[in-house]
Amino acid sequence: MAIYSKNKIVAIGGGHGLGRILAALKEFGSNATGIVATTDNGGSTGRIRNCQGGIAWGDTRNCINQLITAPTISSMMFEYRFKGSGELNGHNLGNLMLTALDNLSVRPLDATNLIRDMLKVDINIIPMSEHPSDLRGQSTLGEWVTGETKIDEMPEKLARLELDPEVPATSEAIVAIEEATAIILGPGSFLTSIMPPLLLREVGEAIRDNAKAKLIFIENLAPEKGPANQMTLSEKLDWCQRACQGRHIDVVLGEGDKKDGLSYDYRSVSLASPNRAWRHDRSKLRDAIEALLRE
Repeated sequence: MAIYSKNKIVAIGGGHGLGRILAALKEFGSNATGIVATTDNGGSTGRIRNCQGGIAWGDTRNCINQLITAPTISSMMFEYRFKGSGELNGHNLGNLMLTALDNLSVRPLDATNLIRDMLKVDINIIPMSEHPSDLRGQSTLGEWVTGETKIDEMPEKLARLELDPEVPATSEAIVAIEEATAIILGPGSFLTSIMPPLLLREVGEAIRDNAKAKLIFIENLAPEKGPANQMTLSEKLDWCQRACQGRHIDVVLGEGDKKDGLSYDYRSVSLASPNRAWRHDRSKLRDAIEALLRE
């Protein structure tokens, strides 16, 4: 179909939410790109970073998992999680494979592309940065904490979010944004998945400068935990707009009633999976995005 060949879509986020969007964009093939957060410091990913350093691979692995179309020995290996009482307990083999390839490759993007080729994933997956960085947040009481896990546990509302250290964006991510006809933010954890890539100055500037692209924000279907749960939708959209150097979000997709007083174009559409009300349905996401592209 022409809609798949004439449009280039970029989705920005991390983990489950970005993987869901990319699965919905499967028909776009190599014309779809996911820019993935690399600041996770929890679980298997956090343990690997503590031992080996490098960027966080967990969100990239999660996205690739959701794009695997046919089960193979390779895909089963990539998805395998160790169990038991030893040091391997809880580690995902995909995380270890990406870390090993990163150590063997010239750059992290090469590791991602090798895995994509092995698992026959057409959609482009690009780490937001190829340099390790952590998320750092300041509460409204002035307390600073470092690391996604600690930010998620903060009881107070968040006043500021930054990368520590500041790192450059992956150049291929910037090119993808510059060429995009649509840029999608969300769904997913707002502070720890959507915001980290937007904190990269080059990403915000590239979104600002691409006036032809439709900038779309997709709302979560269930409340978040931690400080993100204390933010209104309007506050989240304002944070995105500031990170994107003042670029206004063109359309907000959600399932709620039209938000009174919201200074954004809010579209209420059916997005929930029939058997999991908190999870976005891939087909409904695809239809909603394609409808916006046809406007």
